[in-house]
Amino acid sequence: MTGGLPDPSASAAVLIGTSSYLHLPQLPAVETNVSDLAAVLQDPTVWGLPGAHTLTVVEPETPAALLDPVYAAGERASDTLLVYYCGHGLRDSDSADLYVGLTGSREGLGYTAVEYRHLRAAILASPARRKIVVLDCCFSGRAARTLSSPHALAAQAGVQGAYVLTASPRDHVALAPEGERHTAFTGELLHVLTRGLPDEPETLDLETLYRAVDARLRSKNRPLPQRSQENDIGRLPLVRNRAQAAPGGSAGPVIDAEVEAAMISSGLQLARLLRTAGRGRDALPVLRMILQSSVPDADGDSVGVHLELAELLTETGQDQQAIEVLESAFHHTHKRFGPEAVTVCRRLAELLQTAGNHSQACEVLRHALDSVERAAQPPRQP
Repeated sequence: MTGGLPDPSASAAVLIGTSSYLHLPQLPAVETNVSDLAAVLQDPTVWGLPGAHTLTVVEPETPAALLDPVYAAGERASDTLLVYYCGHGLRDSDSADLYVGLTGSREGLGYTAVEYRHLRAAILASPARRKIVVLDCCFSGRAARTLSSPHALAAQAGVQGAYVLTASPRDHVALAPEGERHTAFTGELLHVLTRGLPDEPETLDLETLYRAVDARLRSKNRPLPQRSQENDIGRLPLVRNRAQAAPGGSAGPVIDAEVEAAMISSGLQLARLLRTAGRGRDALPVLRMILQSSVPDADGDSVGVHLELAELLTETGQDQQAIEVLESAFHHTHKRFGPEAVTVCRRLAELLQTAGNHSQACEVLRHALDSVERAAQPPRQP
C-alpha cells in the first residue's frame, strides 16, 4: 500500500467483456465499458495502474481465453487484484450454478460458458492481499426466478477474503439501456470514479463507491447493486477522490502530450546507452518507469519502449514477462498498421512459439498478415 492506497506497481486488473454473441442478445455497450474502465484505472488522478498491469479480454471464445489472463495477472499481484466481468450471466438447466458467457454460449447449456467456480479458483490462486470482483451480468428466464432473493447473486459469487460487487439486473434491457454508452451499473461506477464525491475524503473505499453507485441507480429506478465481503475489506481505500483534487488542478493525466513524448524519447535513449555500456539491469527500471508514467494510447516511441523492455527481459530469461509486455504493445497497435505493429506481432509470435503457445502465435501472425493486406489495398473511390 502507498499513501493508504493500493500500490499500483504491485497490483493488477483483468477487465473481461463479452458484447457479441452467436445465440444470445447483443450487448454493444460492453466493449466501451472495458476500454473506459481501463483508462480510468490507469489515470494517475484515480489510481495510476500501469498499462502493463491492466489486462483487457474482449470477446473470449474459450474458457482458457477468459481464465488464463486472470491467472497471469494474479501471479504478478501481491497487493490488489481486481477482476471485472461484463456480459451475460447464465444458469445451467440442471443446476443453480452460475456461469459467465462466452461468444458462443447458449441459454441453459452451462458447458458452453465458464462456470463461475473456475473463475473463483483463478482469483483465489493469486497471492494478492486484497481481491476485488465486479460482475456486471444480466440474467433472464429461469435465472431471474432463481435469483429472487435480493442478495442471492452476491452471496453465490462470494470469494473468500474478497470484496464482490454485482449488478444483477434481471434482463439485458436493464443491463444496457438503449442508446447509452455504458451499461447501467458500469456507467454509474465510471461516473463516480471520474467525477468523485464532493462530501467524501481524499480517498474512496469500496463501501463508499458501492453506496454512491446504489444511490445513483436508485434515483433512476434501475436495478440495484449487491455486494459481499469478508474482514471488512470494503473499508480499505481504493482510489483517489477526484472531487477533492486541488482547485485548478489537472482533471486528467498530469503530463501533457509534448512533455510526455520528450520523456519517452529521453528515457528510451538512456536505456539504450545503459545497454550499450553493458548495464542492462540498470536499464530495466528505466524502461518500466517510462511505461508506468505513459498515457495508455501513446504510440511511436512508446511502442519502442515495449520492444526494448521485452528484448531485455528475454535476454535475462524472463520470457513470460516479455510476452506480457509485448501483449500490452499488441493491444495498443492492433487497430492500426505500421512498421512498429508488424515488429510487435513478429516478436510476440516468436516468444509464444518458444513457450509452446502455437495457436496464439498463429493468431498474432494472422493478424499481422491481415494488416499488411489491408494496407496494400488501394483506397476506395468515392
